[in-house]
Amino acid sequence: MRAGKTLAAALLLLASVTCQAEPWSLWQAYCHVFVDGQGRVIDHQNGDRTTSEGQAYAMFFALVANDRARFDALLAWTRDNLAQGDMTTHRIGWDWGKAPDGKWRLLDGNSAADADLWMCYTLSEAGRLWNDPSYTALSRILAARIARQEVARLPAFGPMLLPGTDGFHPAPEVWLLNPSYLPLPVLRRLAHSDPAGPWAAMARELPALLAGSSPHGFAMDWVSYNPVQGFRPIAAPGNAKAQPMGGYDAIRVYLWAGMTSAADPGSKSLLTAVGGMAAWLKSHMFPPVQVSGEGVPATAEGPVGFSAAVVPYLSALGENAALTQQQDRLTAQIDPGTRLYGHPPAYYDQNLAMFGEGWQSRRFRFERDGELRVTWKK
Repeated sequence: MRAGKTLAAALLLLASVTCQAEPWSLWQAYCHVFVDGQGRVIDHQNGDRTTSEGQAYAMFFALVANDRARFDALLAWTRDNLAQGDMTTHRIGWDWGKAPDGKWRLLDGNSAADADLWMCYTLSEAGRLWNDPSYTALSRILAARIARQEVARLPAFGPMLLPGTDGFHPAPEVWLLNPSYLPLPVLRRLAHSDPAGPWAAMARELPALLAGSSPHGFAMDWVSYNPVQGFRPIAAPGNAKAQPMGGYDAIRVYLWAGMTSAADPGSKSLLTAVGGMAAWLKSHMFPPVQVSGEGVPATAEGPVGFSAAVVPYLSALGENAALTQQQDRLTAQIDPGTRLYGHPPAYYDQNLAMFGEGWQSRRFRFERDGELRVTWKK
């Protein structure tokens, strides 16, 4: 009996070591192309700019990959360049790049709440997984700032995350929202670590937000709210020529819904609220590049990252035929030179792919309370 137990323990240890030692090739390939030695994530398709979103996502992927050195570099670059050298006292600006005078600097000091939320979550989980209280302390500071500066109480609805600190409450009874800024597992975990905050209420109301703002079950990029009309699709703020649509922002709504734990009490409601995409993919090969504000999909196909984003969603719904079709497309789109997706590989596609592929290959999972499970930590 003792020998059997010893063998079992040895096999378990071997499996653990194997998981810890196995590199994440997609993350390594991404870093080679998109992350410089300072820890700056570079969007080559948009003037080599850097956004707080890119930094936050990369920190999450670094945690999933157990790449602490790169995690710390990403955090330090964010602090020094997006937060005036101190994230405890300054908000994180969202856009850094080349100014008209030719200098590289922070171009927009307004915050991006989704980046703040992901960074707050990732720091909290990094503190737990790497046993470093300094990450946890910084996460708590960020959570308090988000709750104070980026959360509004919508009349007749409840607290909800605004897309940033400034510019999203243009009239006394009007608020602008971005549904893709609200991953349910992230809200659950913040509610666990900060029970007095607005997170549990936002998590509870998220399915209602999606149900009320997704025409024919298709998520929208931007929506407005007022207590009389409720939610309605709108054009992207600041773009007078734009039309209401679901496209490059909204594709993340399906991704977050698919990655939410099936044990989460809101999981089924989320998937139902945005069921239009699953219905579309039963008779079309790939996700549409955009959906109109009336919930009518375009015939043009979205990029390869859209297929990666719907993989967890289709898996959660058990839509195996459509799932296989998206996975086949992903396999066909791997560039043998870069080992990334697309020709040439686009920054945003790779981010969607790392979420989708990392989840599908079980490198990470979100528990019912939003806790992050990773393969390297047993």
